[in-house]
Amino acid sequence: MGKIIDGKMIASELRIKVAHGVEKLIEKTKIVPRLSVILVGNDPGSEVYVRNKEKHCAEVGIQTETHRLPADIGQDRVIEIIEGLNKDQKTHGILVQIPLPKGLDEVKILNTISPMKDVDGLHPNNLGRLLRGEGPLFLPCTPAGSMDLILSTGVDIKGKEAVVVGRSNIVGKPMAIMLLEKHATVTICHSRTMDLPGVCRRADILVAAIGKPKFIQGDWIKEGAIVIDVGMNRLPTGLVGDVDYEKAEKRASFITPVPRGVGPMTIAMLLKNTLISAERFAGYR
Repeated sequence: MGKIIDGKMIASELRIKVAHGVEKLIEKTKIVPRLSVILVGNDPGSEVYVRNKEKHCAEVGIQTETHRLPADIGQDRVIEIIEGLNKDQKTHGILVQIPLPKGLDEVKILNTISPMKDVDGLHPNNLGRLLRGEGPLFLPCTPAGSMDLILSTGVDIKGKEAVVVGRSNIVGKPMAIMLLEKHATVTICHSRTMDLPGVCRRADILVAAIGKPKFIQGDWIKEGAIVIDVGMNRLPTGLVGDVDYEKAEKRASFITPVPRGVGPMTIAMLLKNTLISAERFAGYR
């Protein structure tokens, strides 16, 4: 039976560290870290995510400013708002909540964010620095949180075979690079991978980020593997991950639940990145 990796508890510990960092920064410089969020349209899921981010920011002393924009807003206006925030000395982090409504160029809008305020870690400059091993200004939140969960097990990653199921720019690709940096041997899988079950069964570390509920079957899990489930899928019965948790738990040595796994870590990493940005602005980094 796999040991549960309690992401909610680990995220709580990280938020305490961030809160102490915020307190210290304010005490020494009077600078209050500030995150500006842009929410376009009224997607219910996005509304929930933004409210959670606002709540956790308030808990650690980070100010938030949310720009709630109509779904039919012109792209030029969104870009104009971002460019204004890039210049705003009181704004240390900028986050555009995705998905964006149809008609808006997501790539162009996200690329408008200054790399210095890209607290999601998804700007080409930051992802490119990650790929080149040059140390990005910010690590992407979900992969960075997932890596912390893997490290929390105490298992040495070096030399292990890692499989990442999913190749998105948000999770899959940066996750693979981070694992490579820890000297794992990494395979990235996707919808066209031949014999996906067989590839997964080789994994000492399996990261599921494919966006399909319970897609990874229990018998795809290698005995003793670490399983990180990034999936967040809403079903009538509740929230489930990309892994068939009940069966996978019987074979894994460590496994993240859904919820209480990767999700809380993603927000905690966003808070950490916002603090880092404010510290750079203050000359601490």
